[in-house]
Amino acid sequence: MPHFPLAEALTDSSDGTDSASGPYRALLLSDTGDLTQFGAFIEILPPGSASSLKHWHAHEDEMIHMLAGEVTLVEGDTTTFLRPGDTATFKAGTPLGHCLHNHSIAEARYLVIGTRSPADVVTYPDHDRVLHVTRSPLQRRYTDLQGQPADSPYRTPD
Repeated sequence: MPHFPLAEALTDSSDGTDSASGPYRALLLSDTGDLTQFGAFIEILPPGSASSLKHWHAHEDEMIHMLAGEVTLVEGDTTTFLRPGDTATFKAGTPLGHCLHNHSIAEARYLVIGTRSPADVVTYPDHDRVLHVTRSPLQRRYTDLQGQPADSPYRTPD
């Protein structure tokens, strides 16, 4: 599908009950267009939610571009407010965890673009977790920072 209206984009969402980040919705632009070399989506982050836990990628570049609302970017120990028109980039292999928080009273929307490496290692420095991902076939495995098997840092206690 080389052309499609935004309303017809594939979506991903969570009500936040099974995640430490809270609810979100994503309009999966690259997946709707059947692209494989990079990912692009519009994430819609309600007030009180975070984009993810603080993390960094060993093999994938990421960037976000603010479309609406405002978020707080957390990079390591630094926080920065991002508003429409602002862009943040995260180079693969830079061991500085990052995430976005919506502390405002309105939803935030931002475009996310990232490379899709055949394999990636995602480190969650504040949660003693590492995600090992391969894309074909899709496999996801978590370990702690020492390499021992572990559960997902996104699981919330029962």
